[in-house]
Amino acid sequence: MPASRPDPARILLDVMCGGLVSYLRMCNYDTAYAGDRGLEADEDVLAVARDEDRTIVTRDVALANRADESILLESRAVDGQLAELDAAGLDLALAADPSICGRCNGALEPVERAASTPEYAPEPSAVDVWYCRDCGQHFWRGSHWDRVSETLSRVRAESGAPEERPDER
Repeated sequence: MPASRPDPARILLDVMCGGLVSYLRMCNYDTAYAGDRGLEADEDVLAVARDEDRTIVTRDVALANRADESILLESRAVDGQLAELDAAGLDLALAADPSICGRCNGALEPVERAASTPEYAPEPSAVDVWYCRDCGQHFWRGSHWDRVSETLSRVRAESGAPEERPDER
């Protein structure tokens, strides 16, 4: 249950919710993770959320109650947490045009069709490829994308949410 009805355009996941990071980023949510920033104390998490205008997603009742905007989760399992986020109103559809890096939360930009890519990435002439300006990672719709898509579709179907939602972020 959300502590308040947030506009979750910018999210801060506390350390108990780290399994949600890549899912939310792949849905184009600007998602900071407290564990990546070394934030453990509630005061530090609250300060970052205030300073960066972020909605805190947490399993910690006391932290959620102290936050300006929060979504309180009960489940320990990622699928359960995703279902709770869906119930809280987050659009859990993969982005048609990814703009958030799944690794570092940086900005993605499309790789031109004629450009070359690292050995681990497919050629952009064959599939759409994106490049993170911050960490240099390349992304494309491959098997990981398919697994995340299946998980999100299953969570939405179990919650009764529509299968496909337009990307409005």
